[in-house]
Amino acid sequence: MARIAGVVLPQNKRIVIALTYIYGVGDTRAKKICLNAGVDEGVRTKDLTEAQEKVLREEVEKKYRIEGELRRENMSNIKRLKEINCFRGTRHKKGLPARGQRSRTNSRTVRGNVRRTAGSGKRKLEKT
Repeated sequence: MARIAGVVLPQNKRIVIALTYIYGVGDTRAKKICLNAGVDEGVRTKDLTEAQEKVLREEVEKKYRIEGELRRENMSNIKRLKEINCFRGTRHKKGLPARGQRSRTNSRTVRGNVRRTAGSGKRKLEKT
């Protein structure tokens, strides 16, 4: 059971894919980690030797900012933007797209999938 940076890597996946389960490690960085550690990208996680696992763990934890540390940094960057009341900070506060995307018809996931149409207003029927 390979455990790197507090994340248990899936056993039956290639190591280059399994490393992407770590927050802050994507495809490119996973390939670079395997290259620097001298581990074949095609080897499965369950087939890693203890030495290879140790080299990978050291490579990931020493050289890169990952998991909790990266999350804290991202949150502090967003908090700073909110505190200085810049445009991106106000968009984060309102829960809207912060990078110039259209928000009139798109961005449903950011806005919470709110669908407002012309006929969605509730009309009350009057009895006479």
